[in-house]
Amino acid sequence: MAHSHPAQQSGISPAATLLYILLACGAITGALLGTHLNPEWRWLHYLTKPTATALLLVLTLSVSNAASRHYRNAITLGLTFAIGGDFFLMLPQDYFMAGLICFLLTHCAYIYALLSDHAAFKPSVFLGFAVIAVLIITGLWNSLPDGMHIPVAIYALALALMAAFALNRAMNMTIADRNTKQAAKIAAFGGIFFVISDSILAYGRFRYDIPLNSLWVLGTYYAAQWCFARSVLRDTHD
Repeated sequence: MAHSHPAQQSGISPAATLLYILLACGAITGALLGTHLNPEWRWLHYLTKPTATALLLVLTLSVSNAASRHYRNAITLGLTFAIGGDFFLMLPQDYFMAGLICFLLTHCAYIYALLSDHAAFKPSVFLGFAVIAVLIITGLWNSLPDGMHIPVAIYALALALMAAFALNRAMNMTIADRNTKQAAKIAAFGGIFFVISDSILAYGRFRYDIPLNSLWVLGTYYAAQWCFARSVLRDTHD
């Protein structure tokens, strides 16, 4: 049987993929220009940052060949919370706590999705990400303002747990479902990208002045969200 184009099988057209990339690039460009050139360029960031995530939400909802309806619904719920997080974190006022809560709920929704396959438990994966969470928390602890220590610690643990579940699922699935193997690997990359993005965001906000911070934070963030949206699709076979 001839191979069909993945975009056609998934219902996600190449034009939609290109539009997502353009919106993500617009958000990054607007943030960089607004910070380093002229604050008026922030309008581009405001326009495209939540729009890119909203597009992913629409594309995910439109998938007709999802490997699991439960998984797709949980991922779309996570993307919905992420749109709220995008909105709060991009505003000039300090709504960091509101954004933190929204993305905490995103990770909880993703964990719920990742648990749907009942993957066997691989302790070494969870131990490794527990160490990463502890390193993130201890590295930030003395730089955090009053009242932020516990929220940041809870968020870091949830983030690490989400990434651990994603990698654990990809490495050690008890249900050998050939329809989700590749998708599980893509979700694992999403979890890793999210850890990188949020770690850079936290350290750039509370501890270090990171050059081109928006590029690294948003670049890995949009890659992470794309991976989770793409992981909804059923794997294709001959």
